[in-house]
Amino acid sequence: MRARSDGGFWRPSHGRPPGAQRVRQSSIGPMTDSGAEAARFLTRNAVDALPEGELERQLGQGRALRVKLGVDPTTPDIHLGHAVVLRKLREFQDLGHQVVLIIGDYTARVGDPSGRSSVRPFVDPAEIDRHAGTYEAQAFKVLDRSKTEVRRNGEWLDMPMEELFRLARTSTVAQLLERDDFAQRYAAREPISILELLYPLMQGYDSVAVRSDVELGATDQKFNVLLAREIQKAYGVEPQSILTMPILPGIDGVLKMSKSLGNYVGVDDPPEEVYGKLMRIPDEVISVYASLLLDSPLDPALPPRDAKRALAYELTARLHGEAAAEAAQARFDTVHVRRELPDQIDEFPFSENGDGAVHLPALLAEAFGISRSEGRRMLAQAGVKLDGEPLDDSNLDLPAERLDGAVIQVGRRRFKRLRRL
Repeated sequence: MRARSDGGFWRPSHGRPPGAQRVRQSSIGPMTDSGAEAARFLTRNAVDALPEGELERQLGQGRALRVKLGVDPTTPDIHLGHAVVLRKLREFQDLGHQVVLIIGDYTARVGDPSGRSSVRPFVDPAEIDRHAGTYEAQAFKVLDRSKTEVRRNGEWLDMPMEELFRLARTSTVAQLLERDDFAQRYAAREPISILELLYPLMQGYDSVAVRSDVELGATDQKFNVLLAREIQKAYGVEPQSILTMPILPGIDGVLKMSKSLGNYVGVDDPPEEVYGKLMRIPDEVISVYASLLLDSPLDPALPPRDAKRALAYELTARLHGEAAAEAAQARFDTVHVRRELPDQIDEFPFSENGDGAVHLPALLAEAFGISRSEGRRMLAQAGVKLDGEPLDDSNLDLPAERLDGAVIQVGRRRFKRLRRL
């Protein structure tokens, strides 16, 4: 089942696993007269709200604010780390404000240098355009489409050279080198491209173009969003306030959630993948996930295992619906608690070599959509089972007779029943 266009699957689920608390609804109504009350609500789990008191002043004006977020579609998927900021945008929407989602089709060609220790590789513009479409669709699993203005910054960053000169005059190299990542690379004599130095200026110009009142970002965006205020002033635009959100740790509990690190939960992952990945997070980060991704804390009396189940159920339900969450939980219990096979396993037809054998890395690649090298690695790490028995890389070719009718398992949650052609 797909998410509704109003981000409905990100709203609190009505069904709850045993022990999960009822999610508290906000008492703040749309366009509340109390700027202080709204500001307290919106900043309760934020890291920075700058300048101090500015958001409260803006909220007290009684008008719909333009709240900006820019995302660069360098990869095709949004994960729960992105959802932390998207959820905060949704809270602004629920209070009656307008979200401006900027798809950085031009800034993605440069690549955000935040947190980078080297120059980013070039990304094909055609690939960026493909990713932009999936980003937008996945963002609406959280955001209310009717209160979202979607823009691409190629609309204004494809500018004449004279306009680029004007933008470049708003900042100095000394200002840009104050960024921690630039300063560290400069001190280490690592290369910093001119394009990378332009990136914060381009992001700042986005705020000029859409006349944003508020800009959101993760903590690693603090320099960029503050610089945008100065660029707005240079263009005679009322400067925005900023709100930064914590960076969600990945399912390893250590590094930031990232697809490139493999420690992510994608908002478009299948329900059983969402549930299963969340059940792998360390106990120490359960409360972090709950505070950033749920509307109220989990029951503190729950033991870690049950708290993790409640978290996994709730987030799976928000992304895929109640029925999918219940099925994902039942599948997890079948495979990992009772150590049984799932009731439904897709069949995969295979053919043998001329000598009646089957090359396992090739079979894994075709059956599970992975590379042959990945298949060999998983065999070497005992990550593949045949009818419950671990396989290894001591023999990469097995007789077709042994495979016919058997269930092959990759990792913890992926199964195929093999059928000989």
